[in-house]
Amino acid sequence: MKSLILYGIVFVVLGIVLLIIIKAFNIGDIPFFLDMKAFVVEYGLAGIFFATIIAGTIVPMGSPALVMAAALLGVPKIPLIFVATTGFTIGMAVNYGIVYSLGRPYITKKMSTEKLEELTSLWERWGWTLYVVFGLIPVLPVELLAFVCGFLKTRIDHFLILSFVPRFIVFLLLAYFGEYVGMWLGV
Repeated sequence: MKSLILYGIVFVVLGIVLLIIIKAFNIGDIPFFLDMKAFVVEYGLAGIFFATIIAGTIVPMGSPALVMAAALLGVPKIPLIFVATTGFTIGMAVNYGIVYSLGRPYITKKMSTEKLEELTSLWERWGWTLYVVFGLIPVLPVELLAFVCGFLKTRIDHFLILSFVPRFIVFLLLAYFGEYVGMWLGV
């Protein structure tokens, strides 16, 4: 867990450095960036919805970065936040449902027995508090906790609410941050 927090700090620092470099090179006029912006305009919220469903599963797509980039590129914030949060929650529910149905044989194919035992122990000690903290910190693997919730057969209504609310808060903050970064970069 400590190593994940350290990685998170490193990624934040690298992200800030990258933003400063991008600002220095005025990326708004680079053809690659213009193509990327056209891609977001063409696929818009539907593309973001499907991408966040996939990101909500175990596929590491970086939905927080996607939300920030979409806001930076001008996707309207309010629909973006709701669409991304709903998509991510659906992806998490897929993880939950698969493990709920298939149990230990499936989950041990996706993560080591040691990792499962570690997460189960953390869950027994911290429960929903752990899930909310993982949901609020974008670099922590909340997707793995969806496996644990399905494995332990937690209540689906609690699971869905606690999957939606923390990511809603994260996506809200990142969408506004992305918009301001976009204005700062002049895109």
